[in-house]
Amino acid sequence: MALNASTTLPYPADAVASVFTDREFVQEVSAKAGGRLTDFQVTGPITGAFDVTSVRAVPTDRLPDLARKFVGATMTVTQREVWSAPAADGSRTASITIEVAGAPVDVKATQKLVARGGETVVELDGQVTSSIPFMGGKIASAAEPYLGKALNLQATQAKAWLDARN
Repeated sequence: MALNASTTLPYPADAVASVFTDREFVQEVSAKAGGRLTDFQVTGPITGAFDVTSVRAVPTDRLPDLARKFVGATMTVTQREVWSAPAADGSRTASITIEVAGAPVDVKATQKLVARGGETVVELDGQVTSSIPFMGGKIASAAEPYLGKALNLQATQAKAWLDARN
């Protein structure tokens, strides 16, 4: 299943990248999504190329019964982001992978921060797949709306976060 989203934030790309690497912000977004941040690490300076790993405990009460059979009442979701150094205009790209412990679901996505003057277009494109024969498509279809909303939430909440601090 495809994940696609785009939103424009009225802030420069370096400010948006700074928010995406702020533990307090990631913790708040995790809580808004109904989860709890259990681990968060940024490796490397955000002025260059860097990696981010976020681990969340997420309740499964809103998942379809089919998905809950695999993961139980909560699931551990690990999100890894490998960010490029900024281009001359401040744009950058992240390769994102999401693993759900105990579930046969994988997410691979690309998030771009496209600098446009003082604004940043946040673009997300990715795929949700499942490795279970015959049922994989159904499982991926069930997971896609939830994973897509979680990734979108980060971008939309970044504006509110930056607005409150500027």
